[in-house]
Amino acid sequence: MKLTVSIQDTLARLLAQEDTDGDKKITIEDQGPKEFTLQSGADSYTVRSTYHLSNLLQELVIAKNEGKTEWEIDPSKIEELPVQRISRMIRDYYWKGLTRTMDIHGIEALLADTKNETIENQTLTVFVPYGDALALKYYTELQRQLPLNIVRLPEKITPKYVKTLNNNSGILALKLSEKNAGIRGEPFVVPGGRFNEMYGWDSYFEAVGLLLDSKIELALGMANNFQYEIKHYGKILNANRSYYLTRTQPPFYSSMISEIFEHTKDKKWLKSHLETAIQEYETVWMVKGKRLTPNGLNRYLAEGIGMPPEAEEGHFHHEMGMHAKNANMSIESYEQQYAEGAIENSALDHYFVHDRTVRESGHDTSYRLEGICADLNLVELNAMLFKYETDFAELIEHHFDDSFKIGDRTYTSQYWQDKSMERKARMNQYLWNRSEGMFFDYNFESEAPHIFYSATGLTPLWAGICSQEQAQSLVDNLLPLLKEKGGIASCDKKSRGELSKDRPQKQWDYPNGWAPHQMMIWKGLHHYGFHEIQQELIYRWLYMITKNAVDYNGTIPEKYDVVSATHKVFAEYGNVGTEFEYITTEGFGWMNASFQYGVSLLEEKYINKLNDLVPPAELFPE
Repeated sequence: MKLTVSIQDTLARLLAQEDTDGDKKITIEDQGPKEFTLQSGADSYTVRSTYHLSNLLQELVIAKNEGKTEWEIDPSKIEELPVQRISRMIRDYYWKGLTRTMDIHGIEALLADTKNETIENQTLTVFVPYGDALALKYYTELQRQLPLNIVRLPEKITPKYVKTLNNNSGILALKLSEKNAGIRGEPFVVPGGRFNEMYGWDSYFEAVGLLLDSKIELALGMANNFQYEIKHYGKILNANRSYYLTRTQPPFYSSMISEIFEHTKDKKWLKSHLETAIQEYETVWMVKGKRLTPNGLNRYLAEGIGMPPEAEEGHFHHEMGMHAKNANMSIESYEQQYAEGAIENSALDHYFVHDRTVRESGHDTSYRLEGICADLNLVELNAMLFKYETDFAELIEHHFDDSFKIGDRTYTSQYWQDKSMERKARMNQYLWNRSEGMFFDYNFESEAPHIFYSATGLTPLWAGICSQEQAQSLVDNLLPLLKEKGGIASCDKKSRGELSKDRPQKQWDYPNGWAPHQMMIWKGLHHYGFHEIQQELIYRWLYMITKNAVDYNGTIPEKYDVVSATHKVFAEYGNVGTEFEYITTEGFGWMNASFQYGVSLLEEKYINKLNDLVPPAELFPE
């Protein structure tokens, strides 16, 4: 078929007929006839159904964005099977839409980010590490062309100093490299939407998707930026913004470099990054009295003073209310004076230690962690650090002749194997509950398990900590409590508890499900040979993504309600990735990765069922 149409006229006619709610998308909520005919002379082509009409809308906009005024109709794109289309869009469009750099080529996007606007002069403040002379020179020169405010950080960064930046927050420099007689920023992928920086654990899961899509250089850039953060900021940051300088995120660096090395086989690169990963392990996680607790297990502990400045306005009103009432002040006034240090309140200080620590955990927010996070040896954190130890052992044994020297110290695989076995023994002592047959977080202050049925209790499968008997017990006892129509819920309803006006929904709790949990659980089930349940869980998750994308103009958001299998999630912060016009150009970082990873693992027979949108209940009856 050779049928060419005017893009502008066709778009206008299509939206006028089919976009009845005026949101510049074609979804199942529109009440149009769901039948649209393209005409050129005597030739015509009729498009039917929400899905195919939304594909038509997207393809017209793609052609328009490429500078075309006419489009030759391509039925293969309009009638493309859902799984293949979603995967192709992620590979060919969304990763590109999420890619950023901290050089002149990428910094204009940051200037448009509303989080970077300052009241005084609408400039972007760029904080440069004390020890990076190249970055200081580059950004100082760039300041002549763009509205930038360049601040050199002090050699020693303290929580007290970071608090002084709250009213002039900005972006933290990432790695610049001299390439082709110029300076370029190492690329990185952002989660999407309002998350326009390089985030900690998001980056690992995004890298999984990037490697599957052969975006090797982009995954490399993200690992190189991790290395830069550890060198110059002392840790992998929650994200590269000034108010995150005292906060790290879940540790996945060893997994990232191991998986990248499988593709590059660059031993020199691996050696450099293995040194940095060991440095991070020892200086961020294994310092006693900080993130290492007296029982030998680890916790999160985000240092800092006062309220986290990134929280949305009104987020802490529930916590401030009683204190404001006792002081005979409005909540707004009390909160402002507390933030400025005019009011001292030790109870609030204690609360915010835990609140910032929840954010460091990546699970912000959840009733599992509220008010106690800094007192918990979390199952998932210790599983991740166990994997660091076993990754180090494996890399040193297989790629460095079982001897890896850093300064005056020499590490062998046995050294790290012993570390991992010590951690495993402690996890079995403090975190494994024999009567329940599952792992729970442990409150080392009260010396008691924290009983909360969470998807994080399955992460020991991913790390390879479990015996086969423990793995079977988790599959028999914990997994059924969390399995829902759209995959694994973050926790069960009973653990979350009843909701009310004073106890609102938290985004990391039931009924919501998240990509990193699914991806780790799938890999863990594979480790222990639970193929059938792995295939079922992958299918449930991908079915939910596919059905929502088919019904809602290609929407791929940050999170889902897995109980109802919908992207219409009701929790704080909304759902990033749902607000767009015509076509999403980004999806959402780790959601994109979870789709590509799931498709890479799913048997072809189930891919075919996904394309037919066969509900999970028909394939996996209870």
